Amino acid sequence: MGLFKNLSIGLVSTSLMVMVVSAQAKADSISLKYETSIGRPANLPKGEFPGVPGTLAVPQGIGVGADGNIYISNGRGIDRVDVFDSKGNYIKGIGSSGSGPGQIDEPLDIKFDPLTGNIYVGDGFNSRIDVFDPQGKFIKSFGSFQGLIPGRSFFGPGGMQFDRKGNFYVTDFSADVIKVYGRDGELIKTIGSSGTEPGQFIGPAGLNISQRTGNIFVTDQYNNRIQVFDPEGNFLYTFGSQGQGQGQFEEPIGIELDENDNIYVADAINSRVQVFDVKGNFLTAYGQPARNASGQVVPPPAADGPSPYGDPLDLEPGTFNWTAGLHYYQGKLYVGDFFQGRVQVLKVESVKSKPSQPEYHWSFDDKW
Repeated sequence: MGLFKNLSIGLVSTSLMVMVVSAQAKADSISLKYETSIGRPANLPKGEFPGVPGTLAVPQGIGVGADGNIYISNGRGIDRVDVFDSKGNYIKGIGSSGSGPGQIDEPLDIKFDPLTGNIYVGDGFNSRIDVFDPQGKFIKSFGSFQGLIPGRSFFGPGGMQFDRKGNFYVTDFSADVIKVYGRDGELIKTIGSSGTEPGQFIGPAGLNISQRTGNIFVTDQYNNRIQVFDPEGNFLYTFGSQGQGQGQFEEPIGIELDENDNIYVADAINSRVQVFDVKGNFLTAYGQPARNASGQVVPPPAADGPSPYGDPLDLEPGTFNWTAGLHYYQGKLYVGDFFQGRVQVLKVESVKSKPSQPEYHWSFDDKW
């Protein structure tokens, strides 16, 4: 929060006035610090396969339930939502692989219905949203999303969130729109279209909604920018461009907001998280890409390859092979280390800015 003070002192006996003005301080900043990791990659050299309890693959959806447990989507053939306690101990899995009721084929984002506590899971290859009760019992599926199109690596339902009325918003990655569903799963409206102009998308990935203003924040993946809309879906502003500098992106995916509407973006290919204030002003960045012994960036695994992990792994804190899923909860940011089979937990702290040194302005009244 900026600070501005004016202090005036009048000296009547001499008609001398001294004005002391302290210049406006810069806005508060954000600090991110590694705290712990949840989940781990399977030990493939020792014959362990992905899906062993506690192992993860491409964790894109992350959420903290009302029970305080951490829910993480586990893909690449594992096809379930895995549940960990607050200390990272594995508890159970929800769902199984397939296309039937209660089954999932590539789980994506995860969100909790604030009214019921039900778990909503983006079911990528089944092109739908699956709903489970808080205990993990299947309730229903709804929705339909466009399939893979040339030139894009992903498809299906992307980022998801509820608004304050309980309506459910989800990006349709290939159709380049946001779909809005009512409480019964009926499609109410769509927002956006395909293109590069304001209000248009090429691969809308992550989505979040401010609980303070109702504004909608979307990562426009292939346009390498963030777009912001009002609660009615009218375009407000955008920020970001392609690149590796501050405020630039290489295919941003996940997006989160904290209680002050600071914006956290999973800058996927740059393997980092960037943080902005609500207007898109850069605050900080955290993370670096995994590298091999020669110092080269480790590439992601082949989509149809035998392993969901980059080779080699670099499991040092703050090192990622793509950032994808994000979730903010009570001062912690959960970041999906996409191709390293874990979620890194970062502590979020606000860094208060100090006001600058005061400036003194003297003025004299010539009337004695």
